[in-house]
Amino acid sequence: MATDAPSIKEAELASAAAVQIPPASNFPALKNDLILRAARRQPVPRVPVWLMRQAGRYLPEFRQTRSKYDFFTICRTPSLACEVTLQPMRRFNLDAAIIFSDILVVPQALGLEVVMVEGKGPVLPNPISEPSDLDRLRTPVDVEKELGYVMRAITLTRHRLDGQAPLIGFAGAPWTLMAYMIEGGSSTTHAKSKRWLYAHPAASNRLLDAITDVVIDFMVAQIRAGAQLVQLFESHCGSLTPELFRRYELPRLARIAAETRRRLGEAAVPMIAFAKDGHFALEMLAKDCGFDVVSVDWTMEPAECRRRLGDCPVALQGNLDPVLMACTDRDQLNQEVHRMLQGFGTRGYICNLGHGIYPDAQPDTVGAFIDAVHRLSESAAAAAGDK
Repeated sequence: MATDAPSIKEAELASAAAVQIPPASNFPALKNDLILRAARRQPVPRVPVWLMRQAGRYLPEFRQTRSKYDFFTICRTPSLACEVTLQPMRRFNLDAAIIFSDILVVPQALGLEVVMVEGKGPVLPNPISEPSDLDRLRTPVDVEKELGYVMRAITLTRHRLDGQAPLIGFAGAPWTLMAYMIEGGSSTTHAKSKRWLYAHPAASNRLLDAITDVVIDFMVAQIRAGAQLVQLFESHCGSLTPELFRRYELPRLARIAAETRRRLGEAAVPMIAFAKDGHFALEMLAKDCGFDVVSVDWTMEPAECRRRLGDCPVALQGNLDPVLMACTDRDQLNQEVHRMLQGFGTRGYICNLGHGIYPDAQPDTVGAFIDAVHRLSESAAAAAGDK
């Protein structure tokens, strides 16, 4: 017999969508500010730790949520994004939460379709192919209208964290987003998008500037909604030559940092830049961009990073190999954490992985990693006189 009654899934989604969002004010008092102090290179009694993609498929509770809703439905429903953000915070003694979202919400705001394909990842069915395709983009973007669901999720999560730890907002960096928008998805070479930089410099600048405008508005809006740090993901940095990075991306990163701070004034928060495979760009990121923290991947030696930057007033973040989260040898894990802490030191350092956590990570190993960072760094910080 036909019925118009909603399914259980539809009813649950309607209930989630109906959750009232409190105002972005009168947030609970913060109980753990270690990551904020580390980002500002202040003394800490132990090194703070969080994980890129800490809310993800390696957690059974995330898989249960994901089995009910598609990826972008979770992103666009503030109460669901909040719930997924809080899942690792309930399980682990993490020093920060990061809002559940995706860097590709910015291309969506610009008018491009993005779908998440099982086993393949993000796909843009109608990518930018020719300079004339830039006319298809929806500019200027009203960030509150197009991406307001992210800000509402941040405000709700900030309240529901109840001061447990700071909340991180994020966005993709211009070059990384440009690459997705031209390649139509993931790529190992980024040949199409790099070809644009050589063949269509004016169009490349136009596209990068359009993305940069949205990223700045988005960063500012996330902070005003309650984000206490923000991270910029330059996931495809390693595909650029140093000259291409210097010419096309460096000015945009510097503009994002400077303009975000200018618009926020005293309300500005620490900003993190993560440029995967950006070995050549370490000094540029630290000295020429204006970010408070530079995050490095697992291919970089911690002590060498410190040596190259000398007395540059920037904190570092990283950089354990994510593969170790699937291993069960606790002695090996402790050795790697100890080696990493020795290289970075305990002042001006935020512990993380060298990239996002992999789906095959073992939750017990993740917990052991976090505990090891806290335990070993507490001893090292005490020996250094930090508290």
